[in-house]
Amino acid sequence: MTDQQPETRALEHAVASLLVQAPVDACYRVVIDVARYPEWVENLQAVDIQTTDDQGRPATVRFEAAGLGRMSTYVLAYDLSGAPHVLAWNLVSGDLTREIEGRYVFHDMTEEPGRPITEVEYELTIDLAVPLPGYVKRRAEDKIVASALDRFKQRVEDGVGRR
Repeated sequence: MTDQQPETRALEHAVASLLVQAPVDACYRVVIDVARYPEWVENLQAVDIQTTDDQGRPATVRFEAAGLGRMSTYVLAYDLSGAPHVLAWNLVSGDLTREIEGRYVFHDMTEEPGRPITEVEYELTIDLAVPLPGYVKRRAEDKIVASALDRFKQRVEDGVGRR
């Protein structure tokens, strides 16, 4: 018997939200179109949709991203059960990450007909396999979340998610 304590890990967690001038379904169409993420997601180099559900939506996806001074690969599994109001994901495997969980949540805030407004919540939890000080991880995660929301808003409001 040893006196060693089990390893404890501090998961980094960030949540942010903003308003987008578009309907919920336009927002959802942008986030479900993972094949086009490299066009607007910072540092994302490649996307490979590995499996889809019976409606052709991505179920498991492999990503290649630049991060921490090197290329990283990870596979996410998507939970599509809350569509079109929620898109959630979690880590299947990754070379620099032990855990990734996240979700977009879309709330219809429209008050005036013909002027749709959606509140977009973005939540992300990451546990890196690379030892970094907590404040560095938090800063990186906050930057990821803020950048993701800003670029998402621009993409949706530029009309990419509208039919």
